[in-house]
Amino acid sequence: MTAQQTDAAAEALAQRRRVTVHGVVQGVGFRPFVHHLASELGLAGHVTNTGEGVVAEVEGPAEAVTAFCERIAADAPPLAAVESVRHEPVPTTGSTGFGILASRSGGPSRTLVSPDTATCDDCLAEMSDPADRRYRHPFITCTNCGPRFTIVTGLPYDRANTTMVRFPMCERCASEYTDPADRRFHAQPVACHDCGPRLRLLLRAGDEPGNTVTRSRPLAEARRLLAEGAILAVKGLGGYHLACDAGNADSVRRLRRRKARGDKPFALMARRLADAEAIARIGPLERDLLTGTRRPVVLLRARTVAERPAGAPTVADSVAPGSADLGVMLPYTPLHHLLMGLPDDPPGPRLLVLTSGNLGGEPIVTDDDEALERLARLTDGWLTHDRPIHVPCDDSVVRVLDGEELPVRRSRGYAPFPVTLPVPVVPALAVGGDLKNTFCLGEGRRAWLSAHIGDMDDLATLTAFDRAEGQLEEITGVTPTVLAADRHPGYRSGQWARRHAGAREVRRVQHHHAHIASAMAEHGLDGSRRVIGVAFDGTGYGDDGTVWGGEFLLADYRGFDRFAHLAPVPLPGGDAAVQRPYRMALAHLYAARLPWTDDLPCVAACPDAERRPLARQVERGLHCVPTSSMGRLFDAVASLAGVCHHAGYEAQAAMELEAAATGCPEPPDPAYAFGLSPGPDGPLIADPAPVLAAVVADLRRGTGQDVIAARFHHAVTQLVRHVCAAARERHGLDTVALSGGVFANVLLSGACARDLREDGFTVLRHRFVPPGDGGLALGQLIVTAREALPDAGTATP
Repeated sequence: MTAQQTDAAAEALAQRRRVTVHGVVQGVGFRPFVHHLASELGLAGHVTNTGEGVVAEVEGPAEAVTAFCERIAADAPPLAAVESVRHEPVPTTGSTGFGILASRSGGPSRTLVSPDTATCDDCLAEMSDPADRRYRHPFITCTNCGPRFTIVTGLPYDRANTTMVRFPMCERCASEYTDPADRRFHAQPVACHDCGPRLRLLLRAGDEPGNTVTRSRPLAEARRLLAEGAILAVKGLGGYHLACDAGNADSVRRLRRRKARGDKPFALMARRLADAEAIARIGPLERDLLTGTRRPVVLLRARTVAERPAGAPTVADSVAPGSADLGVMLPYTPLHHLLMGLPDDPPGPRLLVLTSGNLGGEPIVTDDDEALERLARLTDGWLTHDRPIHVPCDDSVVRVLDGEELPVRRSRGYAPFPVTLPVPVVPALAVGGDLKNTFCLGEGRRAWLSAHIGDMDDLATLTAFDRAEGQLEEITGVTPTVLAADRHPGYRSGQWARRHAGAREVRRVQHHHAHIASAMAEHGLDGSRRVIGVAFDGTGYGDDGTVWGGEFLLADYRGFDRFAHLAPVPLPGGDAAVQRPYRMALAHLYAARLPWTDDLPCVAACPDAERRPLARQVERGLHCVPTSSMGRLFDAVASLAGVCHHAGYEAQAAMELEAAATGCPEPPDPAYAFGLSPGPDGPLIADPAPVLAAVVADLRRGTGQDVIAARFHHAVTQLVRHVCAAARERHGLDTVALSGGVFANVLLSGACARDLREDGFTVLRHRFVPPGDGGLALGQLIVTAREALPDAGTATP
């Protein structure tokens, strides 16, 4: 055979295929990976970014093309998350060599933006190396780490569509950026000391807002100020933090006072893992979460002072008063690492309080001018820079429950990564609730949850909601045709949906139904069979106009039946009862026909001038909406037992009651048992009166708060066990979904799951979205926007 014939035969055997990769494949080094893979296999062609994902065309021997299609997902870069690979034959061109083409814009966006990622080991090594040109560079990054979601302004994910567009690359950075063999190839935030963002330290000059002076050597000076007790605003990936030395009790108290924080625990940043291990108990999963690429705040069980090793860093008591846990994270940006100090830096604080830069309830501050104004009364100075933050993104908060991750707040490091849905949905927007708001966009089998927005009670939060919703629509390409909202007529989230609906339908979802649907969706249930849904939280608008929150539902995506609930009690004064748990305790005592005697802690906590009008209020039902809330029952028992009478933040009383019960070895008392009887309208009624009577008896015997708290937790666990057994007996259901903010309580959630599994139930608990209102939007979405499902039977809307 002649050479010409050989070439012709080879050409005849050659294939060319177009390969489209969906998922998190932009900003993670995917195109350089494709280039390397194609070169290794001797394939010609090209690769590019599009709004749909990464698209490659490869040409060469059939065996090599097949290997390419198989390995493109299996060997993907570590930060990539490949959802699907589609390939199709296209005509051969006889091309040689493999190229990386400029990104193609236009058309709908269907790719996924990577979450922000903690600084990788390679960048940390360079940042710590005096011989490296990026030594001590506060913005060092590569394709394996750094900002992503918070700097994206559009798709495809290229520098022109990020907030880095204002920083022209120097010659050396441009060379790295265009070199497929370099790990900074198309790392959109790439920069160096010569061409990147600039760090500044501004200090207050006098009492007038806006008067500042700029200091040289910003990092060294900031470390010195923190060591001396200053409070600084530090610009992070998704917004400003307020920082101070966690061991300086005076600094922590001043920060708490300035921020009007009440007793709500502060998050800590530890310089090293060893510093975190010295102050808290850390298991294998907690260690992985602390040191991984997401770097959330991890709630860890605090060590007592006696349990801490010699030389452990000091934690002021005012960091987390009344809490059994400490919220700890490790540095996740180069700036954080430098602020905590490199090995050759002078000693500074080993633990910093690092809390969101805002006043309580407001969204995190991201704009530099706004930070100078809104944080002026909170801070002594600003460690800031000129790289804009396009998307606000608070720190995520997680805890570990029975060896599994439980999200408490899903934000930085997680958003906007989608949740896969078990059934397809029409293009829709679910706006969530009013507390701890997140919203959710969905289409097909994907649901994108926003980062944490906050409480929808002021203009700043509503403005943040507007911006975040528009940005998520843009990067997902979802144009909602349906809007979903809570049934509460006063929710600002629902009012937002009405104002922005236009010709679109706004569909309403009952609060606790959405909680249960959220748990079902993240566990992949298609809704064809009902579950027993246990929805325990503080507040949710009930179908009868009362406040629900201690609910046992028989639910699927179509609807629910209310199988059982806590006996309603008066909620005297609405928010006043939430902020003053002693009012809730007195209301529960009244409903249980137990007298308000002066020897009870909740009675003693109620001022005399308030007690008489409160008694008339509950007797006559004035401004007393009935509530079946389990969260309010936790508040009541916390005050009755003398644990907490005033709540400065949401769920404070319940959290302190959990802390009191933690580790208590006291065996359960059978006297702590709910009454259970048929109600007049059908559902079973769980009456807490016997439990409250047992608490009162224990108090008069001098029983400790920890024992009372532990016995109460056990009583709630047994209630769940007995009601679920009754639901199975009557309806043949064997799957239980635990949802609602009360199930962020690991003591209760763990005990309920263990007992239910022992009884043969399948138990669903949250793993991807929070059990509280931060996961509500996912349930709203799948209830309202799912496409046609088989008839599930008897559930009612």
